[in-house]
Amino acid sequence: MNEAETRAELIDPALAAAGWGVVDGSKTRREVIAPGRLTGSGKRSTAKAADYVLVYRNTKLASVEAKAATKDVGEGVGQAKDYAERLQTRFAYATNGAAIYRIDMATGREGLVDLWPTPQELWDATFSEANDWRDRFAAVPYETGGKFDPRYYQYNAIEKTLAAVAAGKDRVLLTLATGTGKTAVAFQIAWKLFQARWNLSDWKAGTVPTRRPRILFLADRNILADQAYNSFSAFDPDALVRITPAEIRKKGRVPKNGSIFFTIFQSVLSDGGTEEEPAFNYQDYPPNFFDCIMIDECHRAGAKDGSEWRGILDYFKAAVQIGLTATPKRKDNVDTYAYFGEPVYTYSLKEGINDGYLTPFKVVELGTTIDDYVYTPDDVVEAGEIAEGKRYTEGDFNRIIEMEARERYRVKIFMERINQREKTLVFCATQKHAATVRDLINQAKTSTDPNYCVRVTANDGAMGEQWLRVFQDNDKTVPTILTTSQKLSTGVDARNIRNIVLMRPVTNMIEFKQIIGRGTRLFDGKDYFTIYDFVKAYELFNDPEWDGEPMEPPTSGEPRKKGDEPPPPDEPPSHGPDEPPWLQAKLVIRLADGKERTFQHMSATTFWDASGKPISAAQFVQNLFGKLPELFRDEDDLRRIWGQPDTRAALVAGLAERGFDGEALASVRKMIDADDCDLFDVLNYIAHTKAPIKRAERAAAHRTSILSRYDAKQQAFLDFVLSQYVAEGEEELGTDKLPDLLDLKYGSPSDAVRELGSVADIRSTFTGFQKGLYEA
Repeated sequence: MNEAETRAELIDPALAAAGWGVVDGSKTRREVIAPGRLTGSGKRSTAKAADYVLVYRNTKLASVEAKAATKDVGEGVGQAKDYAERLQTRFAYATNGAAIYRIDMATGREGLVDLWPTPQELWDATFSEANDWRDRFAAVPYETGGKFDPRYYQYNAIEKTLAAVAAGKDRVLLTLATGTGKTAVAFQIAWKLFQARWNLSDWKAGTVPTRRPRILFLADRNILADQAYNSFSAFDPDALVRITPAEIRKKGRVPKNGSIFFTIFQSVLSDGGTEEEPAFNYQDYPPNFFDCIMIDECHRAGAKDGSEWRGILDYFKAAVQIGLTATPKRKDNVDTYAYFGEPVYTYSLKEGINDGYLTPFKVVELGTTIDDYVYTPDDVVEAGEIAEGKRYTEGDFNRIIEMEARERYRVKIFMERINQREKTLVFCATQKHAATVRDLINQAKTSTDPNYCVRVTANDGAMGEQWLRVFQDNDKTVPTILTTSQKLSTGVDARNIRNIVLMRPVTNMIEFKQIIGRGTRLFDGKDYFTIYDFVKAYELFNDPEWDGEPMEPPTSGEPRKKGDEPPPPDEPPSHGPDEPPWLQAKLVIRLADGKERTFQHMSATTFWDASGKPISAAQFVQNLFGKLPELFRDEDDLRRIWGQPDTRAALVAGLAERGFDGEALASVRKMIDADDCDLFDVLNYIAHTKAPIKRAERAAAHRTSILSRYDAKQQAFLDFVLSQYVAEGEEELGTDKLPDLLDLKYGSPSDAVRELGSVADIRSTFTGFQKGLYEA
């Protein structure tokens, strides 16, 4: 029997005989654990899938790896353990239909068993101690709308949280990488609590539940609170309450009729809010009003001792508080861990990329001749006082010194490199800087839409929030680029972001991870995204904390190092001269005539694996597409093959047969910023790390040598062919293109023959010159 026959004829009947799929509340299911890392051109690496997951009372209890009856049972043990670890099941089984091998993942005990356990036997083996709340939560099915079950790590996060609550824990922390669905996790937790009628008084008293809970979802952005409110739409509308100061002013009281409440920290601060949206006092609610509080992005300040945000959590201290964060590091996040304790579950960026739930990325490092500045007397000081001899560095620009020519040049650089139709985020130093960059982008754009690029910062208020919502709509193409300062480092659930541009320093690991997370969300046709880095932020990848295990916080009195401090909060709305000094640059410089024309830049594309370790272009391409086929021995062999149309065509066909078709090669060409280069250079770069040169440079370098071998009429023809090659690419050198080239140049084949000689002579000239084009 093959594996499918073994399952159908031996394993399925044996599981059914034990009650699986027969006993009420039990079932077996095949589960795709991870779809596989993105590998380019819409393809993925091999998916990880458990042959069977044994489910009873809405709870996964065991994974089962099946092998064909012709194989030894031990062949499936490794996979069974891997899947059980991912699925967080207590037990793993391997079977070939004849033998059953059982592994207890908790005790490490393993060995052959005679029979499959019944659902109740497996439940009792998993949960040796009774717990009423665990049983009540398990009795509530997940709310999937009949469509999508939670991903395996989301299920784990939900179950670990509910287990902590069932065990009496009142502070719970979940760490899930940006883009992995924290809101979906929060919804399912709230759904289970609500349907099980869990509430504080009955939970503490250990009595049968009598009412549904009141749950507060706290965010630090209106758009995050709105996203959560909309994501909880499976609840009855009467159960959901969006708390806003405007609504409170209208009704004269805080809303209390409901079950799931949504608001932002700033709205409930007694002296917070804005002129447009004054705050209300959270103490308008009794301290024991909420049974549970969910704190989204809880690292941002809510847990810090003495903070006003912390005051809200302390006021509602009786409630079970569940913190959600994407940043597992504790050195620069010490307050969060001190308050909530260890995360009950962690799912990292590295795991997300390797599983295929997040998108990989590349980094383009950009340096210019104006990265820093020292004043010379021929420059014009238009405002402020210059410090002669002072070297102004990246951290000074757009905070204490402004130089529009510098920003214009940087905008020009990245606008020439990106596909201007792709959605892009640009992180700027201040709100004022974000406005300047917005205007420079709109001046440089090829689009005719006046709203191609907009700014979204605290100063932009409701209009900025509306632009952000439009940007998040994947069916809308305008605005295409958003500029921001702090505001969009979290909370932007826009799945089709292809480029992130860093125009301000990022030294804090928490913020760096949040910014990277803006691009990691999956979208059809998005194989990777690109970070354009003007500020050397990529150096944070070398930090051991980029994606390692959580570290112990510093001991009391231990000084913090640079970069350990939390990221700054969002800039508050500001109005002209009332802006804090650090938001308003004082020194304005106009460069001397001619200096701007001498600007230069350098770029280097670097590639990083999911762990934040540098890898070669060949490794990055291999991760996406697989290993480059060994169709040439070395660089000299590649030059020989590529210099003749027939052998070149055979090589391209061989690449296509092995998975590197035209679409894949186009993706690779774009990936290494070689759109204007010959495919020869792309292959040579991947295989031999030789830097690509542009087609125009190649043609110019070899033109004289090539033409010297031919008469004047042939030279005119080859000059035309080279111009077509530069403009259109190496496909113009294929023999199938020769008739079209002759028509373009001479009008008809007969006119070409009169000018150049016989068809054989023309073909010999056309194919013969190409070897010289690819000489070293």
